[in-house]
Amino acid sequence: MFASYLIGLREGLEATLVVSILVAFLVKSDRRERLPLVWAGVGAAVVLSVAFGALLTFTAAHLATQQQEMFDAVTSLAATVFVTFMVFWMRTAARKMSGELREKMGQALELGATAVVVVAFLSVAREGLETALLWFAAVQGATSSASPLIGITLGLLTAVALGWGLYRSALRINLTKFFTWTGLLLILVAAGIFKYGVHDLQESGLVPGLSTYAFDISGVLDPGAWYSTLLSGMFNITPQPSVLEAVAWVVYVVPVLVLFLRPAAKRPASPAPTSPQPTS
Repeated sequence: MFASYLIGLREGLEATLVVSILVAFLVKSDRRERLPLVWAGVGAAVVLSVAFGALLTFTAAHLATQQQEMFDAVTSLAATVFVTFMVFWMRTAARKMSGELREKMGQALELGATAVVVVAFLSVAREGLETALLWFAAVQGATSSASPLIGITLGLLTAVALGWGLYRSALRINLTKFFTWTGLLLILVAAGIFKYGVHDLQESGLVPGLSTYAFDISGVLDPGAWYSTLLSGMFNITPQPSVLEAVAWVVYVVPVLVLFLRPAAKRPASPAPTSPQPTS
């Protein structure tokens, strides 16, 4: 449930910030009559994202066992790639995102109503599709309870509330710290998803070594304890992983964390222009 909440909060706040930038641009440029077009694009993106999540769930439920394991493995690996790209992309593109969105919306206003809907749709659809894929991959192997659905719903609602507060200037959040800390947690979640993808490949028979365990700490980590449930649900840390699962977790999390925590390189200051020398 907490992993689903984190996914909904992080991805939902990104989408909410995108919408707030577009809305603020139209309001400040005195083009309020175009706001329904933005909401139409946002609504279409939400419908597409929900449909994509439903399609993933429906497809996985109607496959044979081996095919389902392969499908789960592919979605897990794809989700790992997407979340890793997203975390690093936000570090570099966050400062330019507002200006780029305003520029695109300005161009869309000149082209017409359809262009405004398309800009809003594409801006939110990317976040929505990532959320659906990441959430589907994160809740694989979970029980049939509604906890993951409740978690992501609460995360999205929290993100909308925070986005509204930021838009109305009722809240002040250090977004750099927010995206840094949530990025760290998402990297650990992605490591668990990657490990689960390897586990599915082993269960499908495509990769050997399912019964070759790296270690067994079930005597220390009680499977029925609340902290075991938290570690398993949040980071997919299990008491008896295979060797390949443990290697996959370490091989992913160590270099990604090192690159993520490494200070961004400062751009060298451009030299001051020199005045041309007089010719003799």
